[in-house]
Amino acid sequence: MLTNKIKIILLASIALFSCGRKAEKVNPFTGELTIFHAGSLSMPMKAAVDSFKRLHPAVTFKLESAGSVECARKITELGKQCDLLASADYKVIDKILIPQYASWNIPFAGNEMSIVYQEKSRHSAEINKGNWFEILAKDDVAFGRSDPNSDPCGYRTVMTIKLAEKYYLNTTISKTLLGKDIKHIRPKEVDLLALLESNTIDYIFLYKSVAIQHGLKYLTLPQEINLSNLTMDSLYKTVSVEVNGKTPDSKLTMFGEPMVYGLTIPKNAPNPKLAIEFVKYFLEQNGGQAIIKEMGQTPIVPSSTVSYDSIPEPLKGFALKKSL
Repeated sequence: MLTNKIKIILLASIALFSCGRKAEKVNPFTGELTIFHAGSLSMPMKAAVDSFKRLHPAVTFKLESAGSVECARKITELGKQCDLLASADYKVIDKILIPQYASWNIPFAGNEMSIVYQEKSRHSAEINKGNWFEILAKDDVAFGRSDPNSDPCGYRTVMTIKLAEKYYLNTTISKTLLGKDIKHIRPKEVDLLALLESNTIDYIFLYKSVAIQHGLKYLTLPQEINLSNLTMDSLYKTVSVEVNGKTPDSKLTMFGEPMVYGLTIPKNAPNPKLAIEFVKYFLEQNGGQAIIKEMGQTPIVPSSTVSYDSIPEPLKGFALKKSL
């Protein structure tokens, strides 16, 4: 359920963009767009869709939320079609979809790992940056995380825990936490919110933006472990996680790096021209990027991408060419 603050944010964002478009001749787009997107983008994407529909009421949308890896596998393994895939990790597009199922990838936002809780969470009055791993290890505390094989938040949680060993000079953190509360692992991070609200668990490893959107308390972790700092790439790369690959029998090694979301229009998109128009809106500063920012993420458009040359011409202004 949306908090009053989020409702105000959504209305303000829609009004901001709509006012900026009053003088323009609105092209009456029609058709349906199917969007596969990360669970952490559920509220921003819904807000962006609602705003776009105010300008183009004849356009309908079908939104499917899942872990980003699962979203990609809907295309590669199940043969499903979508007009846009928005991933919580741009590398999911690079490693699973390109080149067979997609040609390009535009990074569009950043985020950070945090530990989310509520007032009733056990030991919430004492948890801090220096002791969170000790609090989560307590027998009377239960915490949740998402599945690394389905969701970037899942493998980023593992990366955060591994980086914590280096930061706190404590080699027992990974073994203790990764072996605890396995029954509370879920396919995507937002699935854990119901467990928190019902007091089944006390804490969640979750993106800061999701905590902000749902009005939850969160612990800000040191930049050395929260995967938020673009200048700490070399540090983050010292940890990795092995996850399922393009096929059920293959594996991918995901290395730590600053958290960057990405999007693409798959090659088999049913309505690619309309998808381009929506992506243009979603990446505009006064459009989707304003919504992204208000909902706790860091807009990074334009950002560099190795697939720049394959980006459709109308979208190239939202990206930069990355030199190899």
